Amino acid sequence: MELITPGLGLIFWMTLAFSFLVYILGKFAWKPILQMLKERETSIHEALNSANKAREEMKQLQFSNEQLLQEAKNERDAMLNEARKVRDKLIEEARIKASEEASRIVESAKASIQNEKMAAMTDLKNQIAENSLTLAKFVLKRELSDPLKQEEYVQELLKEVKFN
Repeated sequence: MELITPGLGLIFWMTLAFSFLVYILGKFAWKPILQMLKERETSIHEALNSANKAREEMKQLQFSNEQLLQEAKNERDAMLNEARKVRDKLIEEARIKASEEASRIVESAKASIQNEKMAAMTDLKNQIAENSLTLAKFVLKRELSDPLKQEEYVQELLKEVKFN
């Protein structure tokens, strides 16, 4: 039973050794251990603070990035709108120019048709005049084949013509 219940001498020596160990540890080890624990606690607090600062900076950067992204989208939309306006303006100018060109071509064609028409009418008048002269020549030849009729015709013409 001695193993279960220790003797009084063993308890004394164990208490003395434990007290000596506590004294040595208190004198030499606890101050550096406590100092190291304080330093560790300080470094942990500093690390947490810098992590919080980094988190805040990341939030700020994310907000800044979102603003930049929104500004870029707005600028892109503005550029697209400007490009659409320029495209519409160019299309309208081309349409107007094509319309003016078509009007000019139509007017030119009308003038050309009018000139052709006048030339055709002049040509037709000339042909009618030539045919009339030819016909008159045939009629006069037939009428004036007799010398007596020729004399009458000349007298008739002289009466119509008045001399000054």
